[in-house]
Amino acid sequence: MTKYLSTLVLILLCSSLHAQTSEKSFVVKETNDKITPDGILNEPVWENAEYAEDFWQFFPLDTVQAKKQTEIKMLYDKSNLYVGITVYTAGSDYSIQSLKRDFRAGNSDNITLLFDTFNDGNNAFLFGINPYGVRREGLVSGGGLNLNGFTISWDVKWRGDSKIYDGYYTAEMVIPLTAFKFKEGETKWRFNSYRFDTQSNENSTWTNIPQNQNIYGLTFMGDMIFEKPLGKYRTPLAVIPYVNFGSDKDFELNSADTKFNFGGDAKIAIGNSMNLDVTVNPDFSQVEVDNQITNLTRFEVSLPEKRQFFIDNSDLFGSFGGGRDANPFFSRRIGIARDTADNTIENKIIGGVRLSGKLNKGLRLGFLNLQTAEDLDQEIVSNNNTMLALQQNVFGRSNIGMFFINRQSFEDYEFQDPEDRYNRVAGIDYNLISNNNIWNGKFYLHKSFAHNAGKANLSSGAFMQYNSRNWNFFEDIVYIGEDFRSDLGFIRRTDIFKTATMIERVFWPEDSALQSHSFQFFPVLTWSPDNDFLHTDYNLRGAWQSKFNDQSEINASYTHSYTYLFDEFDPTGLDDAIPLPGMLGYHYNFVSLEYRSDRRKRFAYSIEPTLGSFFNGDRFSLRGQLSLRFQPKIFLSLDMNYDKISLPDPYSSTDIWLISPKIDVTFSKSIFWSTLVQYSNQRDNLGFNSRLQWRFAPLSDLFIVYNDNYFVNSFEPKYRSINLKLTYWLNI
Repeated sequence: MTKYLSTLVLILLCSSLHAQTSEKSFVVKETNDKITPDGILNEPVWENAEYAEDFWQFFPLDTVQAKKQTEIKMLYDKSNLYVGITVYTAGSDYSIQSLKRDFRAGNSDNITLLFDTFNDGNNAFLFGINPYGVRREGLVSGGGLNLNGFTISWDVKWRGDSKIYDGYYTAEMVIPLTAFKFKEGETKWRFNSYRFDTQSNENSTWTNIPQNQNIYGLTFMGDMIFEKPLGKYRTPLAVIPYVNFGSDKDFELNSADTKFNFGGDAKIAIGNSMNLDVTVNPDFSQVEVDNQITNLTRFEVSLPEKRQFFIDNSDLFGSFGGGRDANPFFSRRIGIARDTADNTIENKIIGGVRLSGKLNKGLRLGFLNLQTAEDLDQEIVSNNNTMLALQQNVFGRSNIGMFFINRQSFEDYEFQDPEDRYNRVAGIDYNLISNNNIWNGKFYLHKSFAHNAGKANLSSGAFMQYNSRNWNFFEDIVYIGEDFRSDLGFIRRTDIFKTATMIERVFWPEDSALQSHSFQFFPVLTWSPDNDFLHTDYNLRGAWQSKFNDQSEINASYTHSYTYLFDEFDPTGLDDAIPLPGMLGYHYNFVSLEYRSDRRKRFAYSIEPTLGSFFNGDRFSLRGQLSLRFQPKIFLSLDMNYDKISLPDPYSSTDIWLISPKIDVTFSKSIFWSTLVQYSNQRDNLGFNSRLQWRFAPLSDLFIVYNDNYFVNSFEPKYRSINLKLTYWLNI
């Protein structure tokens, strides 16, 4: 496997050149005038500002200019970047989801700006605004190749607003230069902008992007050229203290607790391009509750990171290895543990530091160290969690990354096995992105270290993708040894050699209701190296996917699966169920049909029935989503999963329900209330999470969070808590 990886790397190194360049550019002039970001472009200085114009359609076509154009003007001074935007529209019937900050863009009217401040085509800062002046900010990493490199969980202070007129709306932004990271003396940034226009049913971009690429991808960008080189600035020290008063009751243990906590974070800039984040006694009670998932597999599922401390430059830590099977660092491992009953519970973080950013134009550094607390009653040890990562750009947009991870307990605990006292992982990755983004790939080799560990302690993989207008192909090869272990990672299973191949032919009909459709063949094959390469799993999937000009979608698929069970397994999750026997293989097949309506509409929905066999029985599943908007203040949604599993006697059959209604109410741009109800009979839990947020100052909030959980069958209370939390962002 190592020889195979080395050969591929040598062949492909020369394929990675600089990001696609564009002739589009404009000059950002320096100004001494003050601009008030009220959304009204009435300051005289805007008259002489150059602007980005001539937007191109991205949807439904990518070969014509946008029907409704956009103009983006920019100015700057020693402290801020000023942006003035004019967005022309067919009318004033705008679609928005709510008045809450950090909205998702795809189903509403808005415009987003992307700034590649290091001109490397890999990372960018994102700022967006909609016609109602609701703002969002985020980060794009990994060239914007997929959603794994896109997050709007990042927060930074900036100002902006919009103003609606007849046939257009305007917006103004004042973004502190301290919100960006860039090289002192820089004279230009790569730039692009994308816009969603629901009334004209078009998505557009400043730089023309082919439809087989992502609209937020960083390959196709223009230049914003500064009139004078950017200087060195003093970033303020940001201190974010919190106080939290909470009360909870565990009805199973018949225990109650009332507590008062305080702590906080500090953000310290080191030069123009490095961040030092410090946290002391962090509290994440205000973080949105995770969505529950019906899991019919033998393996755990990963959930996204939502804690602000881990977001900035998160790709520098979390992008190593294979995201699905072999991710050596998964930040959500820090702050959770298992109690004596093997339940997942919160593990208190005492404090820690996180240093990340660019040492120079091509070299990035990431260092993280966090200490978690012990809980002797639950036999949870105190761990030090450390990661060091380096990433060097090579051949333009590609990079070579190296990392070292150490999870270690420094005390000897009687209840801890010697092999659990430390776990270390080291590795190297090569990430390839070609100049036109047609080719991208990843090659990695990782090794773990633990007390008395076996010799099969390697994890390695190779991924290569070809993405053109009409053909999409990738090959993914993964090897994970039986003894490979990463306590701070997400390793779904070990002892596998796995190949995943995807071949897709895409069609772009003309003069048709279909915008595009494709045929896809996707086989996934898995062997067990430790068992003489026994063929343990395969999924052979064929699919037809389509998107219509009204943005609705229809997808259909057929899958033939095989699973070899080494151990007995009960897919129903019932307490008294007889598990399926191990050391036996099972063949099963199923078909699936999905319809997604136009998400721009006030009422939108999707439905996906699945029917077929399942292990030695049958399965019928139904997935559905509904959403209803009462603009701009109320957004209602409902997620529903139903699985009917019918196994022959003496094995169990069951109906598994997961129903999740949610209501979001935005009373204003500063007061938000959301309530999520989750009913899961698989987890025997009915949960209520209600959160009221008042943003009384920029990035400063008062939260009231109420959680209530009940057993499904008896409707007896399980766990209940209420938290009152105050955070304040202070720049010093």
